[in-house]
Amino acid sequence: MVTVSENASRRSIPWLFSPRVDLLTFLGSALIAFALLAIGIPFGWLHSDTPEWAWIVAILLIDVAHVYATGFRVYFDRAELRRRPWLYGLTPLLAFGISWAIYSESVIGFWRALAYLAVFHFIRQQYGWVALYRSRGGETSRIGWWVDASVIYLATIYPLVYWHTHLPRRFWWFREGDFATISLDIAAWIAPLYWLSLIAYAVRSSYRGLAKGQFSPGKDIVVLTTALCWYVGIITLNSDYAFTVTNVIIHGVPYMVLVYWYRWRQTDDTGDHPKRVAATRVAKFLGLVWLLAYAEELLWDSGLWQERAWLWGSSVFGFLGNIEGIDIALVPLLAVPQITHYVLDGFIWRRKTSRRLSEMVS
Repeated sequence: MVTVSENASRRSIPWLFSPRVDLLTFLGSALIAFALLAIGIPFGWLHSDTPEWAWIVAILLIDVAHVYATGFRVYFDRAELRRRPWLYGLTPLLAFGISWAIYSESVIGFWRALAYLAVFHFIRQQYGWVALYRSRGGETSRIGWWVDASVIYLATIYPLVYWHTHLPRRFWWFREGDFATISLDIAAWIAPLYWLSLIAYAVRSSYRGLAKGQFSPGKDIVVLTTALCWYVGIITLNSDYAFTVTNVIIHGVPYMVLVYWYRWRQTDDTGDHPKRVAATRVAKFLGLVWLLAYAEELLWDSGLWQERAWLWGSSVFGFLGNIEGIDIALVPLLAVPQITHYVLDGFIWRRKTSRRLSEMVS
């Protein structure tokens, strides 16, 4: 573990996981997203719906799968379950009950509420990475917090406001029409603050690095890749494919790395082949979350969408689509893992309530 204090910051760079893992996780995921954008240009994918292969990779194997990674942080950890049984037990029950109540009254209301809950989760996760890097680097300056918080929040909120003021777009969060239209172009008012926050962050980061030797490349990468992916994916390119690859990859991949790091970081790999043991563990981790993601999407498609028969085949769950009114129960039920992930994420990664996490990033 890298421990960095204000006095030691000149001698050590605060990486969250390790230099290689941080670069692969944050910079690597963003580079993959932009590489996919570049590949999509000659194939015309930026002007059509997301190709099926991209849906499998981005949505099934990353977006849906990372939701189930929360299980390794909570539901597959007996000690953690015993620590807060009411929170972990009631959250999915309340998620279903509230979802059913909203969906039974308004379908569009349900998808809109779910979309905004997801948006809040996505924004907070990017701030969370910055907060963890600040903790790792021993940053306690109040001015520094304002600069860091402003840039990461505006890097996500400004593109979203632009999206709301420029509807309709060729893409949406979950379902068409899930965002409300804002007729007043408030994005134009926020734009100066957005650019000012980026400049302020760049100036402060450069000063801390060059003048004080207090470099934080991991945090810089998170801020830069967030700003680039959200701006290009939402504002620059009016494309379903572009939004999918820029939005999902930098969100889901780092989260799965975080869960794996938290769960197995202190595990000793015994034997003569520690790398083989780690590879086996990663394979089991990904295999389970991918299996659960596949099962969920199988039920979504069999019971509701009927969009990818080529992938699911003649499923044993095909009869669900023929049951009248099945969506009233099925949609809230299938949304439970996602909502549980969104809600619990606001509790399980707080350093104040997780001694282990606090020790890891101190």
